[in-house]
Amino acid sequence: MDGQHNGGAGSVGAGPEAAGLPARRLAWGIVADLLGKNRGTALEDVMEPVVHRAALPPQDAGLARAIATTTFRHLGVIFNALDQCLAKGLPEDQPGLVALLATGAAQILYLNVQDHAAVDLAVRLAKAEPGLQHLGGLTNAVLRRIVRERDAIRQEGDAEPLRLNTPGWLAQRWIKAYGEETARAIAAAHARGAGLDLTLRPGAALPDGLDGRRLPSGLSLRLDDARTLVPDLPGFADGAWWVQDAAAALPAHLLAVRPGERVADLCAAPGGKTAQLAASGATVLAVDRSAPRLRRLEANLARLGLSAEVRAVDALTLPEDQPFDAVLLDAPCSATGTVRRHPDVAWSKRESDLPRLTALQARLFDKAARLTRPGGRLVYCTCSLEPAEGEVQAETFLKRHPGFVRRPITPEEVGDPALVTPSGDLRTLPSHWPDEGRGGLDGFYAVRLERLGA
Repeated sequence: MDGQHNGGAGSVGAGPEAAGLPARRLAWGIVADLLGKNRGTALEDVMEPVVHRAALPPQDAGLARAIATTTFRHLGVIFNALDQCLAKGLPEDQPGLVALLATGAAQILYLNVQDHAAVDLAVRLAKAEPGLQHLGGLTNAVLRRIVRERDAIRQEGDAEPLRLNTPGWLAQRWIKAYGEETARAIAAAHARGAGLDLTLRPGAALPDGLDGRRLPSGLSLRLDDARTLVPDLPGFADGAWWVQDAAAALPAHLLAVRPGERVADLCAAPGGKTAQLAASGATVLAVDRSAPRLRRLEANLARLGLSAEVRAVDALTLPEDQPFDAVLLDAPCSATGTVRRHPDVAWSKRESDLPRLTALQARLFDKAARLTRPGGRLVYCTCSLEPAEGEVQAETFLKRHPGFVRRPITPEEVGDPALVTPSGDLRTLPSHWPDEGRGGLDGFYAVRLERLGA
């Protein structure tokens, strides 16, 4: 993004910039980056460093994040609408122009901003960019048409989120795995987005002023109003809770660790599951390849008053001479279960990614087995909707490892029989719990195993 999309930004007049222009320029550059040279990179990994460097006022930084995230949340609907507005169709080989039109359309269709501001500032951005200066008129015409046709565009998107707002390969896989009705419900949940779920530290009192509802699992609190910045919420400074989707809180809970046990948390960052394990009184080793992500984990543990040994290493290299009482493997995956929170995932992943990921998962699963002592427990989980990364991995693992047996999960452990598969594994879907607060869960799979012997 640096240079390519900021190069002409300073040419918008000699005086102070129009209100809201820096935020829109930032969002535009981020989206252009992810549609262009950094396609496949996570939105969060690009957005947060850029927003931090820009040092915008909090309101402008929040607007930039909202525009970029909303653009990806509704990218299919937006692309479909823009394609119909352009005589030659959407020029996807021009990420700067596509991002400019898409971020403008996202504001008009889905954000509470004034139409004239969205249109005018997009035109200003076009005129300030050397490669787009001649397209100010086109930008104006396309976005004004989006304004006129807003109701019809939104109605079509709401009616057909699976067809219009889901990449075709994902839609077909979800239909095959879960049936068309559930696939449609998953797509609708992705379009709604996610609320804010908190996991309360065991023994901590619910802070005064923290308004939310307990979810059926009994582990999580879903806030009624998630607009307040997380550090400003009651109980944050006191370490009374941490942010964690309600589905993500289940795998560590299913491991049922006891005080004094030695537990390995493999691929541990960003650390919500590590906090759960440490809060149980276990001696926890948290392992992840990403040192920056582990720094966030350590900061979170410090705020919570919890401790764990943290190592920035590849889990595949861990010594096996002292196996653990319990092992949690949250394996790297396509992350298609997190689209509610990270809408760019649907557009950055490719079906061709799956063979590489499933091969890595199998290697890590085998490693986790060798790290589990006889009589110990192993939970394998992924935040994926793909059976190839969940149910299929479990079945093939059990064929490779006759010394392990499945320990079925009960509905009482997770608060809802709909979350338990016929085999006794955990399977959450974004369409589950639609009436709880903003509704939905991240898509997770987990299997609980025990190593035979003692």
